[in-house]
Amino acid sequence: MTTDTPPVPRLTSLSHGGGCGCKIAPGVLSELLAKSNLPKQFFPNLLVGTETADDAAVYQINDEQAIVATTDFFMPIVDDPFDFGRIAATNALSDIYAMGGTPLMALAIVGMPINVLPHDVIAKILEGGESVCRDAGIPLAGGHSIDSVEPIYGLVGIGIVNPKHMKRNADARAGDVLILGKPLGVGILSAALKKNLLDDAGYAAMVKATTQLNRPGADLSKLDGVHALTDVTGFGLLGHGLELARGAGLTARIDSAKLPVLPTVQGFAEQGVITGASGRNWASYGEQIELAASITDAQRALLTDPQTSGGLLVSCAPEVAEQVLQLFAAQGFAEAAVIGHMQQGQPKVVVD
Repeated sequence: MTTDTPPVPRLTSLSHGGGCGCKIAPGVLSELLAKSNLPKQFFPNLLVGTETADDAAVYQINDEQAIVATTDFFMPIVDDPFDFGRIAATNALSDIYAMGGTPLMALAIVGMPINVLPHDVIAKILEGGESVCRDAGIPLAGGHSIDSVEPIYGLVGIGIVNPKHMKRNADARAGDVLILGKPLGVGILSAALKKNLLDDAGYAAMVKATTQLNRPGADLSKLDGVHALTDVTGFGLLGHGLELARGAGLTARIDSAKLPVLPTVQGFAEQGVITGASGRNWASYGEQIELAASITDAQRALLTDPQTSGGLLVSCAPEVAEQVLQLFAAQGFAEAAVIGHMQQGQPKVVVD
């Protein structure tokens, strides 16, 4: 008598959302944080906290060193367990680079349906995360795990930065050029994957983008002409651009024709293959966005598309823009592009 082994479920079938599309919508998150009645405490050495929705916390320990601390985790965006681990780990470490820091070590955050997923599949997820830490030159020094209904994986990232070189998301200046380090469209490709519409080439392009460590951040931080830095993740380009605008009290102006986009993304968007998070993002911050009449629904979906392990968004003086682009290119970010600029005006994003 033989017993049939049940098929291994697709990782993406076990989660209600994937990647940075799992994020709580920005409007809901703001409401939740506003409901906290605890008195605010002042810590003079805390250089970056929750005030500007920045990428990581920064705590100064002496004149030349500050600790950068962050955490990021989510449900599967792909079905390959090794790739899922790689993408989640790369995304988590991105927040350190986005502050201008260098990672020191990481801790794993693991929640798995231990009786649903085969243990070798779970081991592959962990192996994928460890491989990224090795690539970043840091130890995966521990972590915590729980038995969870949905698969969850990510990292706590600990890094270091010179306080003089730290880059916040709130320090853009009028006249700055905006440069985006990676092409857009990860969320749209993940939606296509869930619908079995993504071919091997599209999958390879998505994985390549989402597993490319944002190392240029550490070097960008040392350029005097780089004023503000963030990474584009779950709130989409418009959401993270709006954070730059709010932090600086300026208008961010984006040229839609200059946006780098992953292959096949535009076609999927025009077919309506998009994530639910894109609509939630627009509902949360659309009132502070001014779109040109020529912007189509598909283009708006791309602008609000949640990016998992997305590119760095740099606000820099025009005279160093070419140097920034060369730095990106030298580290393998060939599609980095100037996408707009910062100007005087109300805190909002204008898209031409």
